[in-house]
Amino acid sequence: MKHLLEVHHLNVVFRSREKELQAVRDVSFHVNERETLAIVGESGSGKSVTARAIMGMLPSPYGRIKGGEIHFQQRNITQLSKKDMQKIRGSEIGMVFQDPMSSLNPTMIIGEQISEGLRQHQKLSRSAARDKTVELLKLVGIPDAANRYKQYPHEFSGGMRQRVSIAIALACNPKLLIADEPTTALDVTIQAQILDMLTALQEQMGSSILLITHDLGVVAEVAQRVAVMYAGMIVETGTVEDIFDRPKHPYTWGLLQSTPKLDANSQERLIPIEGTPPSLHASIAGCPFAARCPYAMNVCVEHLPASISFTEQHSARCWLNDPRSPALHTPAVFRRDKRSPALHTPAVFRRDNDAEAYS
Repeated sequence: MKHLLEVHHLNVVFRSREKELQAVRDVSFHVNERETLAIVGESGSGKSVTARAIMGMLPSPYGRIKGGEIHFQQRNITQLSKKDMQKIRGSEIGMVFQDPMSSLNPTMIIGEQISEGLRQHQKLSRSAARDKTVELLKLVGIPDAANRYKQYPHEFSGGMRQRVSIAIALACNPKLLIADEPTTALDVTIQAQILDMLTALQEQMGSSILLITHDLGVVAEVAQRVAVMYAGMIVETGTVEDIFDRPKHPYTWGLLQSTPKLDANSQERLIPIEGTPPSLHASIAGCPFAARCPYAMNVCVEHLPASISFTEQHSARCWLNDPRSPALHTPAVFRRDKRSPALHTPAVFRRDNDAEAYS
Protein backbone atom coordinates (compact mmCIF):
# COMPACT_ATOMS: atom_id res chain seq x y z
CA MET A 1 0.00 0.00 0.00
CA LYS A 2 1.28 3.47 -0.89
CA HIS A 3 2.41 5.68 1.99
CA LEU A 4 1.01 9.20 1.95
CA LEU A 5 3.03 10.37 4.98
CA GLU A 6 6.30 8.97 6.29
CA VAL A 7 8.01 10.15 9.48
CA HIS A 8 11.61 8.96 9.88
CA HIS A 9 13.51 9.20 13.21
CA LEU A 10 11.93 12.53 14.15
CA ASN A 11 13.42 14.42 17.10
CA VAL A 12 11.88 17.66 18.39
CA VAL A 13 13.40 19.80 21.14
CA PHE A 14 12.39 22.96 22.99
CA ARG A 15 14.87 25.42 24.43
CA SER A 16 14.32 26.57 27.99
CA ARG A 17 16.88 28.66 29.90
CA GLU A 18 19.82 27.24 27.98
CA LYS A 19 18.51 23.68 28.39
CA GLU A 20 16.94 21.44 25.80
CA LEU A 21 13.67 19.64 26.47
CA GLN A 22 13.42 16.45 24.42
CA ALA A 23 9.73 16.38 23.46
CA VAL A 24 9.88 13.84 20.62
CA ARG A 25 12.51 11.09 20.54
CA ASP A 26 13.34 9.08 17.41
CA VAL A 27 9.73 8.76 16.22
CA SER A 28 9.00 6.83 13.03
CA PHE A 29 5.63 5.91 11.52
CA HIS A 30 3.67 6.16 8.30
CA VAL A 31 0.11 6.86 7.15
CA ASN A 32 -1.26 5.04 4.12
CA GLU A 33 -3.60 6.53 1.56
CA ARG A 34 -7.27 6.49 2.68
CA GLU A 35 -6.24 5.20 6.12
CA THR A 36 -6.86 6.40 9.66
CA LEU A 37 -3.86 6.08 11.97
CA ALA A 38 -4.43 6.90 15.64
CA ILE A 39 -1.63 8.09 17.92
CA VAL A 40 -2.56 7.42 21.53
CA GLY A 41 -0.91 8.12 24.87
CA GLU A 42 -1.10 10.17 28.04
CA SER A 43 -1.06 13.95 28.04
CA GLY A 44 2.51 15.15 27.56
CA SER A 45 3.61 12.10 25.58
CA GLY A 46 4.46 14.17 22.49
CA LYS A 47 1.41 13.53 20.31
CA SER A 48 0.46 17.14 19.59
CA VAL A 49 4.11 18.20 19.20
CA THR A 50 4.51 15.52 16.53
CA ALA A 51 1.43 16.85 14.72
CA ARG A 52 2.70 20.44 14.86
CA ALA A 53 6.10 19.33 13.56
CA ILE A 54 4.36 17.76 10.55
CA MET A 55 2.42 20.97 9.97
CA GLY A 56 5.53 23.14 10.37
CA MET A 57 3.87 24.93 13.28
CA LEU A 58 6.40 24.52 16.09
CA PRO A 59 6.68 27.73 18.15
CA SER A 60 9.69 29.67 16.93
CA PRO A 61 12.42 30.15 18.06
CA TYR A 62 11.97 27.82 21.05
CA GLY A 63 10.82 24.67 19.27
CA ARG A 64 12.69 23.03 16.42
CA ILE A 65 13.21 19.74 14.63
CA LYS A 66 16.63 18.53 15.76
CA GLY A 67 16.80 15.48 13.54
CA GLY A 68 14.85 13.22 11.25
CA GLU A 69 12.74 13.69 8.14
CA ILE A 70 9.05 14.04 7.29
CA HIS A 71 8.04 12.93 3.80
CA PHE A 72 4.65 13.88 2.40
CA GLN A 73 3.83 12.39 -1.00
CA GLN A 74 7.51 11.39 -1.36
CA ARG A 75 8.67 14.98 -0.68
CA ASN A 76 10.80 15.91 2.33
CA ILE A 77 8.80 18.80 3.78
CA THR A 78 11.29 19.46 6.58
CA GLN A 79 13.55 21.07 3.96
CA LEU A 80 10.89 23.42 2.59
CA SER A 81 10.96 27.17 3.13
CA LYS A 82 8.23 28.84 5.19
CA LYS A 83 6.63 30.13 2.00
CA ASP A 84 6.53 26.68 0.38
CA MET A 85 5.23 25.10 3.59
CA GLN A 86 2.40 27.64 3.70
CA LYS A 87 1.29 26.41 0.29
CA ILE A 88 0.98 22.85 1.61
CA ARG A 89 -0.55 23.77 4.97
CA GLY A 90 -4.30 24.05 4.53
CA SER A 91 -4.35 22.97 0.89
CA GLU A 92 -2.76 19.50 1.08
CA ILE A 93 -2.59 18.97 4.86
CA GLY A 94 -5.44 20.21 7.05
CA MET A 95 -5.61 20.25 10.83
CA VAL A 96 -8.47 20.19 13.32
CA PHE A 97 -7.25 21.65 16.60
CA GLN A 98 -8.16 20.44 20.07
CA ASP A 99 -9.99 23.55 21.27
CA PRO A 100 -12.14 25.21 18.58
CA MET A 101 -12.78 28.26 20.76
CA SER A 102 -9.06 29.10 20.82
CA SER A 103 -8.38 28.09 17.20
CA LEU A 104 -11.22 30.22 15.79
CA ASN A 105 -10.84 34.00 15.58
CA PRO A 106 -13.52 35.51 17.88
CA THR A 107 -13.51 38.80 15.94
CA MET A 108 -14.32 37.28 12.52
CA ILE A 109 -17.54 35.71 11.30
CA ILE A 110 -17.06 32.01 10.69
CA GLY A 111 -17.86 32.32 6.97
CA GLU A 112 -14.85 34.58 6.44
CA GLN A 113 -12.63 32.22 8.41
CA ILE A 114 -13.52 29.32 6.14
CA SER A 115 -13.46 31.24 2.85
CA GLU A 116 -10.07 32.78 3.67
CA GLY A 117 -8.29 29.52 2.84
CA LEU A 118 -10.32 29.05 -0.33
CA ARG A 119 -9.33 32.46 -1.64
CA GLN A 120 -5.68 31.97 -0.70
CA HIS A 121 -5.10 28.42 -1.99
CA GLN A 122 -7.71 28.02 -4.73
CA LYS A 123 -7.76 31.67 -5.87
CA LEU A 124 -11.57 31.84 -5.78
CA SER A 125 -13.41 35.12 -5.99
CA ARG A 126 -15.14 36.39 -2.87
CA SER A 127 -18.58 35.33 -4.12
CA ALA A 128 -17.38 31.90 -5.28
CA ALA A 129 -15.61 31.35 -1.96
CA ARG A 130 -18.80 32.31 -0.12
CA ASP A 131 -20.86 29.78 -2.11
CA LYS A 132 -18.28 27.06 -1.46
CA THR A 133 -18.23 27.94 2.25
CA VAL A 134 -22.02 27.57 2.52
CA GLU A 135 -21.71 24.15 0.86
CA LEU A 136 -19.01 23.17 3.38
CA LEU A 137 -21.16 24.26 6.31
CA LYS A 138 -23.97 22.07 5.00
CA LEU A 139 -21.52 19.22 4.45
CA VAL A 140 -20.42 19.23 8.10
CA GLY A 141 -24.01 19.26 9.31
CA ILE A 142 -24.62 22.90 10.25
CA PRO A 143 -28.28 23.83 9.61
CA ASP A 144 -29.34 27.12 8.02
CA ALA A 145 -25.84 27.47 6.61
CA ALA A 146 -26.46 30.71 4.68
CA ASN A 147 -27.40 32.59 7.85
CA ARG A 148 -24.83 30.80 10.03
CA TYR A 149 -22.15 32.05 7.63
CA LYS A 150 -22.57 35.56 9.11
CA GLN A 151 -22.34 34.55 12.78
CA TYR A 152 -19.39 34.69 15.19
CA PRO A 153 -17.84 31.70 17.03
CA HIS A 154 -19.45 32.63 20.37
CA GLU A 155 -22.89 32.14 18.76
CA PHE A 156 -22.17 28.44 18.20
CA SER A 157 -22.22 25.55 20.65
CA GLY A 158 -19.06 23.54 21.32
CA GLY A 159 -20.04 20.79 18.91
CA MET A 160 -20.96 23.30 16.19
CA ARG A 161 -17.67 25.14 16.64
CA GLN A 162 -15.83 21.86 16.15
CA ARG A 163 -17.80 21.31 12.95
CA VAL A 164 -16.68 24.75 11.77
CA SER A 165 -13.06 23.80 12.54
CA ILE A 166 -13.48 20.65 10.48
CA ALA A 167 -14.96 22.68 7.63
CA ILE A 168 -11.89 24.96 7.69
CA ALA A 169 -9.55 21.96 7.64
CA LEU A 170 -11.43 20.30 4.76
CA ALA A 171 -12.06 23.45 2.69
CA CYS A 172 -9.35 22.71 0.10
CA ASN A 173 -9.86 18.91 0.01
CA PRO A 174 -6.53 18.03 1.69
CA LYS A 175 -4.96 14.64 1.17
CA LEU A 176 -4.17 14.38 4.89
CA LEU A 177 -6.30 15.55 7.81
CA ILE A 178 -4.64 15.80 11.23
CA ALA A 179 -7.28 15.72 13.98
CA ASP A 180 -5.83 16.67 17.37
CA GLU A 181 -8.25 15.49 20.08
CA PRO A 182 -11.28 16.48 17.96
CA THR A 183 -13.84 15.28 20.53
CA THR A 184 -12.27 16.59 23.75
CA ALA A 185 -14.72 18.39 26.09
CA LEU A 186 -17.73 17.32 24.00
CA ASP A 187 -20.51 15.16 25.44
CA VAL A 188 -20.70 11.57 24.23
CA THR A 189 -23.62 12.19 21.87
CA ILE A 190 -21.79 15.01 20.09
CA GLN A 191 -18.59 12.95 20.09
CA ALA A 192 -20.36 10.17 18.21
CA GLN A 193 -21.74 12.66 15.68
CA ILE A 194 -18.30 14.19 15.07
CA LEU A 195 -16.67 10.77 14.62
CA ASP A 196 -19.39 9.58 12.25
CA MET A 197 -19.02 12.78 10.27
CA LEU A 198 -15.23 12.44 10.00
CA THR A 199 -15.58 8.84 8.81
CA ALA A 200 -18.20 9.79 6.22
CA LEU A 201 -16.16 12.75 4.96
CA GLN A 202 -13.05 10.58 4.71
CA GLU A 203 -14.89 8.08 2.51
CA GLN A 204 -16.38 10.88 0.41
CA MET A 205 -13.12 12.79 -0.14
CA GLY A 206 -10.70 9.86 -0.13
CA SER A 207 -8.40 11.51 2.42
CA SER A 208 -6.21 10.02 5.15
CA ILE A 209 -6.59 10.89 8.83
CA LEU A 210 -3.93 11.15 11.51
CA LEU A 211 -6.00 11.03 14.70
CA ILE A 212 -4.43 12.16 17.97
CA THR A 213 -6.31 11.07 21.06
CA HIS A 214 -6.10 9.54 24.53
CA ASP A 215 -9.56 7.97 24.16
CA LEU A 216 -9.25 4.29 23.27
CA GLY A 217 -12.98 4.13 22.59
CA VAL A 218 -12.51 6.64 19.78
CA VAL A 219 -9.59 4.59 18.45
CA ALA A 220 -11.64 1.40 18.32
CA GLU A 221 -14.41 3.24 16.49
CA VAL A 222 -12.55 4.92 13.63
CA ALA A 223 -8.91 3.79 13.26
CA GLN A 224 -7.36 0.99 11.25
CA ARG A 225 -3.90 1.19 12.83
CA VAL A 226 -2.57 2.53 16.13
CA ALA A 227 0.74 3.99 17.32
CA VAL A 228 1.15 4.04 21.12
CA MET A 229 3.32 6.95 22.28
CA TYR A 230 5.03 7.43 25.63
CA ALA A 231 7.58 10.04 26.77
CA GLY A 232 8.08 11.23 23.20
CA MET A 233 8.65 7.73 21.77
CA ILE A 234 6.55 5.27 19.80
CA VAL A 235 6.57 2.16 22.00
CA GLU A 236 4.14 -0.01 20.01
CA THR A 237 2.41 0.04 16.62
CA GLY A 238 -0.10 -2.32 15.08
CA THR A 239 -3.57 -2.76 13.72
CA VAL A 240 -6.51 -2.03 16.01
CA GLU A 241 -6.88 -5.78 16.52
CA ASP A 242 -3.20 -6.12 17.42
CA ILE A 243 -3.31 -3.34 20.00
CA PHE A 244 -6.61 -4.34 21.64
CA ASP A 245 -6.31 -8.12 21.45
CA ARG A 246 -2.56 -8.82 21.28
CA PRO A 247 -0.69 -5.90 22.90
CA LYS A 248 3.00 -6.48 23.55
CA HIS A 249 4.09 -3.49 25.65
CA PRO A 250 3.35 -3.00 29.39
CA TYR A 251 2.38 0.63 28.77
CA THR A 252 -0.26 -0.50 26.28
CA TRP A 253 -1.48 -3.00 28.89
CA GLY A 254 -1.74 -0.16 31.39
CA LEU A 255 -3.76 2.02 29.01
CA LEU A 256 -6.17 -0.81 28.30
CA GLN A 257 -6.48 -1.82 31.97
CA SER A 258 -7.41 1.76 32.92
CA THR A 259 -10.18 1.98 30.30
CA PRO A 260 -13.79 1.34 31.42
CA LYS A 261 -15.40 -1.74 29.90
CA LEU A 262 -18.76 -1.45 28.15
CA ASP A 263 -19.95 -4.82 29.45
CA ALA A 264 -22.71 -4.04 31.95
CA ASN A 265 -21.91 -7.24 33.87
CA SER A 266 -18.24 -6.40 34.24
CA GLN A 267 -17.11 -6.19 37.87
CA GLU A 268 -13.49 -5.40 37.05
CA ARG A 269 -11.89 -2.44 38.81
CA LEU A 270 -9.97 0.06 36.74
CA ILE A 271 -6.23 -0.25 37.30
CA PRO A 272 -4.37 3.08 37.04
CA ILE A 273 -0.79 3.37 35.85
CA GLU A 274 1.21 4.29 38.94
CA GLY A 275 3.73 7.14 38.82
CA THR A 276 4.28 9.94 36.31
CA PRO A 277 6.06 10.20 32.94
CA PRO A 278 9.75 11.19 33.03
CA SER A 279 10.76 14.85 32.86
CA LEU A 280 11.58 16.24 29.44
CA HIS A 281 14.87 17.40 30.97
CA ALA A 282 15.84 13.82 31.82
CA SER A 283 18.43 11.92 29.83
CA ILE A 284 16.96 8.44 29.44
CA ALA A 285 19.41 5.60 28.84
CA GLY A 286 16.93 2.72 28.86
CA CYS A 287 13.22 2.27 28.34
CA PRO A 288 11.38 5.48 29.33
CA PHE A 289 8.60 3.41 30.94
CA ALA A 290 10.95 1.41 33.17
CA ALA A 291 10.38 3.51 36.32
CA ARG A 292 6.61 2.86 36.16
CA CYS A 293 6.70 -0.69 34.82
CA PRO A 294 5.97 -3.49 37.35
CA TYR A 295 7.81 -5.97 35.10
CA ALA A 296 11.02 -3.92 34.69
CA MET A 297 14.43 -5.59 34.84
CA ASN A 298 17.89 -4.07 35.18
CA VAL A 299 18.34 -4.20 31.42
CA CYS A 300 15.22 -2.04 30.99
CA VAL A 301 16.82 0.76 33.00
CA GLU A 302 20.25 0.51 31.41
CA HIS A 303 19.55 -0.16 27.73
CA LEU A 304 16.92 1.12 25.30
CA PRO A 305 15.14 -1.86 23.72
CA ALA A 306 15.10 -2.22 19.97
CA SER A 307 11.81 -2.46 18.10
CA ILE A 308 10.82 -6.11 17.71
CA SER A 309 8.41 -7.06 14.88
CA PHE A 310 5.76 -9.73 15.39
CA THR A 311 4.02 -9.26 12.05
CA GLU A 312 4.51 -6.88 9.14
CA GLN A 313 2.37 -4.27 10.91
CA HIS A 314 2.84 -5.09 14.61
CA SER A 315 5.99 -4.14 16.55
CA ALA A 316 6.94 -3.02 20.06
CA ARG A 317 9.94 -1.67 22.00
CA CYS A 318 10.15 -3.87 25.10
CA TRP A 319 12.76 -6.19 26.56
CA LEU A 320 10.02 -8.60 27.62
CA ASN A 321 9.66 -9.58 23.96
CA ASP A 322 13.34 -10.41 23.62
CA PRO A 323 13.88 -14.20 23.32
CA ARG A 324 16.39 -13.99 26.20
CA SER A 325 13.75 -12.52 28.54
CA PRO A 326 11.98 -14.67 31.17
CA ALA A 327 8.74 -16.23 29.94
CA LEU A 328 5.70 -14.02 30.46
CA HIS A 329 1.95 -14.57 30.14
CA THR A 330 0.24 -11.36 29.03
CA PRO A 331 -2.70 -10.09 31.10
CA ALA A 332 -6.22 -11.08 30.09
CA VAL A 333 -7.91 -7.98 31.50
CA PHE A 334 -7.62 -6.04 28.24
CA ARG A 335 -9.31 -8.62 26.04
CA ARG A 336 -12.51 -7.34 24.41
CA ASP A 337 -14.01 -10.77 23.70
CA LYS A 338 -15.32 -12.26 26.93
CA ARG A 339 -15.19 -15.70 25.29
CA SER A 340 -11.38 -15.50 25.15
CA PRO A 341 -9.62 -18.07 27.36
CA ALA A 342 -8.33 -16.83 30.69
CA LEU A 343 -4.64 -16.03 30.88
CA HIS A 344 -2.31 -15.75 33.84
CA THR A 345 -1.47 -12.27 35.08
CA PRO A 346 2.30 -11.82 34.84
CA ALA A 347 4.43 -12.00 37.94
CA VAL A 348 6.51 -8.96 38.83
CA PHE A 349 10.09 -9.44 37.70
CA ARG A 350 12.92 -8.73 40.07
CA ARG A 351 15.39 -6.01 39.09
CA ASP A 352 18.41 -8.26 39.68
CA ASN A 353 18.50 -9.82 36.21
CA ASP A 354 21.84 -9.73 34.46
CA ALA A 355 21.83 -6.72 32.13
CA GLU A 356 24.94 -7.98 30.35
CA ALA A 357 22.97 -10.89 28.94
CA TYR A 358 21.08 -8.45 26.75
CA SER A 359 23.97 -6.30 25.56
